[in-house]
Amino acid sequence: MPGAGTFREDFGASVVVALVALPLCVGVAVASGMPAESGIVTGVVGGLVTGWFRGSSLQVSGPAAGLTVLVYEAVQAYGAPALGVLVLAAGVVQLGMGALRLGRWFRAISVAVVHGMLAGIGLVLIAGQLYALGGVEAPGLTLAKLAGVPALGGKADWAAVALGAGTLAVMVAWRRLPARLRLVPGALVAVAAATAVASLLRLPVARVRVTGMLDAVSPPGWGEFGMLASVGAVGTVAAFALIASAETLFSAAAVDRMHDGPRTDYDRELVAQGFGNAVCGLLGALPMTAVIVRSAANVEAGARTRAARVLHGAWLLLFAVALPWLLELVPLAALAGVLLHAGWKLLPARAVAALWRTHRGEAVVLVATACAIVATNLFEGVLVGLGLAVAKAAWETSHVHIEEVWEGEELCLRVLGNASFLRLPKLLDELNAVPDDGRGVRLDLSGLRHLDHACLTALTGWQDRRTPLSGPRGVI
Repeated sequence: MPGAGTFREDFGASVVVALVALPLCVGVAVASGMPAESGIVTGVVGGLVTGWFRGSSLQVSGPAAGLTVLVYEAVQAYGAPALGVLVLAAGVVQLGMGALRLGRWFRAISVAVVHGMLAGIGLVLIAGQLYALGGVEAPGLTLAKLAGVPALGGKADWAAVALGAGTLAVMVAWRRLPARLRLVPGALVAVAAATAVASLLRLPVARVRVTGMLDAVSPPGWGEFGMLASVGAVGTVAAFALIASAETLFSAAAVDRMHDGPRTDYDRELVAQGFGNAVCGLLGALPMTAVIVRSAANVEAGARTRAARVLHGAWLLLFAVALPWLLELVPLAALAGVLLHAGWKLLPARAVAALWRTHRGEAVVLVATACAIVATNLFEGVLVGLGLAVAKAAWETSHVHIEEVWEGEELCLRVLGNASFLRLPKLLDELNAVPDDGRGVRLDLSGLRHLDHACLTALTGWQDRRTPLSGPRGVI
């Protein structure tokens, strides 16, 4: 049984992870346009269901800020009752990818695209939560939200702004305290402090609406499955599955670097996530993914086996069943502060700076992916990023150059590298710049690693024009 010999360490870590997860579960659910309890349901499933699988022993799953934007768009487009169908279908897709052993292929995704995706999500999250912070209804499109930020000052509820800003300040300051004082997670301390202030001063700010755990569990009806016949719904399912899988597996790689225990089995982890999302879909809850914040807290708290993440799900369930009235006291502005902090942490400023110094093309892909997500939506933005990454790779792998070597009275032009149609105009320009002084010219193509048909035809034609009597024999 997992944790049989390390129960003390796993028990302590489970309490810490549950305290970290609780405000995030509620905040992500509210930001996604769903009941607060639906986020806790997903957290419970991430612990009590996904936690038992042998994929990544110390990685913790639950609702993630990285999927907030996509979930909100899906709820707005198809309605909350249809979300369960989309999440269930995404879970089935993940199960299929795990069964086909496709987990390792996610490691081939450009890191620039992943960082750009997270940056785009962070920007969209920040833009939306600025309105929640001030208690102002937000426009539908991200660009409209950004354009309306300067006018927020005249509309905002400044009591709510003060609570949210205070929450954000406590979270930032908490990380600067000595480790011995940070026994309780900063997000929980910040939300508790904001809740206490709002209650003591009786501030008239919006608070979390609680419907109860049983009411939050709403399995989709058979009629909702008909929506899967639409192209838009299929695209949303694909986005859920691919983005959740990518975030999970990248998180697993990061967590593996934090401990010396068993390494992640990527295919098993995909199956675990797929099963968990299928259960979340059947319960009408939010989709799940592995969350690096909770996973890092789990490792740092001393977890040894997967028992810690199973127990964290039990703690979340106990809180939701025994103390639901506490959620009704939490100001929405405090949760907005938590999510603003989460959105800010998704912005990879250091990664952009490092890439700009070493691989500027990668930095351009990162920024372009983030901008595309802000301008369109998450799915289309990621497709733009993947397209740019593929185009950049194709361009870089098609490098070709010419070396001139005199062999007696004959000029030998050695073509080296990868000759593809992408570089053909440049290649022909260099060849046409070789002076035609009547002496023999010979092309040597033996140094090419790749030669496509377009280049072969063009190079043979050039050689024929320069030495018309000898014909194609001059190309070797």
